[in-house]
Amino acid sequence: MRNALGKTSLVAVVGSGAMGAGIAQVAAAAGHTVKLYDTRPEAVQKAIAGIRKTFGMLAEKGRMTPNEAADAGGRLMAAGDLNDLADAQLVIEAIVENLDVKRQLFADLEKVVAADCILATNTSSISVTALAAKLALPSRFVGMHFFNPVPLMALVEVISGLGTDAQVASRIFDTAIAWGKVPVHAKSTPGFIVNRVARPYYAEALRLLNEQAASVATIDAVMREAGGFRMGPFELMDMIGHDVNFAVTQSVFSAYFNDPRFTPSLVQQELVNAGFLGRKSGRGFYRYDDGSKPEPVSEDIVAQPKRVTVSGHNLLIDALVSRARAAGVTVTLAENAGDDAMIQCDNAVLLVTDGRSATQRAVEHGTPNLVLLDLALDYGNATRLAVTMAEQSDPQAYRAVVGFLQSAGYAVSRLADVPGMAVMRTVAMLANEAADAVNQGVCDAADVDIAMQKGVNYPRGPLAWADSIGLNYVVRVLDNLAQVYGEDRYRVSPLLQKKVWSGKRFH
Repeated sequence: MRNALGKTSLVAVVGSGAMGAGIAQVAAAAGHTVKLYDTRPEAVQKAIAGIRKTFGMLAEKGRMTPNEAADAGGRLMAAGDLNDLADAQLVIEAIVENLDVKRQLFADLEKVVAADCILATNTSSISVTALAAKLALPSRFVGMHFFNPVPLMALVEVISGLGTDAQVASRIFDTAIAWGKVPVHAKSTPGFIVNRVARPYYAEALRLLNEQAASVATIDAVMREAGGFRMGPFELMDMIGHDVNFAVTQSVFSAYFNDPRFTPSLVQQELVNAGFLGRKSGRGFYRYDDGSKPEPVSEDIVAQPKRVTVSGHNLLIDALVSRARAAGVTVTLAENAGDDAMIQCDNAVLLVTDGRSATQRAVEHGTPNLVLLDLALDYGNATRLAVTMAEQSDPQAYRAVVGFLQSAGYAVSRLADVPGMAVMRTVAMLANEAADAVNQGVCDAADVDIAMQKGVNYPRGPLAWADSIGLNYVVRVLDNLAQVYGEDRYRVSPLLQKKVWSGKRFH
């Protein structure tokens, strides 16, 4: 890239833990001489040895030539103290997440490096503006937030504080591209893009569990097999560590002055209190000390209904009907279509969730035998769907819906009758938070979708996903959730509402 740091530019990394070592590896592989510094000299030597070993393994797999691996390893150097970093053109900090400790480091670095050296922080949660506030040259300070593991994760959030020079942010953006990364620009706000927009993925799952919607394993399976997410929320929190995940949620909640959208969960707090931190402690939502893992609950196989009819149209119902017909299920068109697109299985009515409970909709629809269907990323390829039934529904009618879905090739998991179900309420909230980030100038619509796909492996960007569902439908879901719960947590982003009124999409 034209504005990227040249390969002759020396890059320094402060901190030799997993993140610092990963950043050093990426910079060395991109052709830079890299100086790695840590207050523990033995940690630096261990990190350099580990990186060189990784380069050797990549050469064995044919991803680098032996010469490239040797050269990249040879570009790694240990720094004895901060004075050794005086000739760096870029210094990236990857130390403990503590404002005062980081500020002191950068104050010390300013006394050592040249005036044109860029100072970057890999912080995931601390304000870039606050970190730069006491520097003599805050204009050369920028956030360069990598994701773990650094060599494998593509995203880099390039974060500008109030004092950051636009040309500095642009240069770091181009450097990230030259290093093989996918950068996005973000404004320094709590959580930046990913850690902010991702909060509902954990929060809605925790609320579902608190309301006894289903077992942990079942909700995880629904989010993976219907929602298309690589990991379910509970297994992901176990992997991250509940102490870390809970602390980030608390930090964002506090930074946004206790906005109810970011309210921490008592369920997760109890896990932290118990020391059940996830994989690293041997127990979280799952147990890891005995090798067992519970299976998701699926409905037993039941008979296919005698009659299946469809009335009305929407993209979700149409996709489901197409899948069923491809599986050999006879689906006929109803003569009289109502206001809602729906499928009738014998005496049961099947509707897609819109944020109301099945029990409420059964009353308002005038149909006791009402079953709701959760959202799927792709009904054509999903392997599992979630359903719920109204309390007044006849169990036999419910079984007719289950039989229909099973005959279309789905495993079926039943949720308790919670508003918005699992995938739909989560996606609606992710899209709402993404829209609010755009509305507040944190980033643009393209970057928020890129960030969530590249930073946390979401199957689709939240705003693109909302476009595909229909923005009016997403707003309907959020409005219904807000009405049911009576909480500001589900308030609709002004930008999302504006898009609906204007008839425009995000992409």
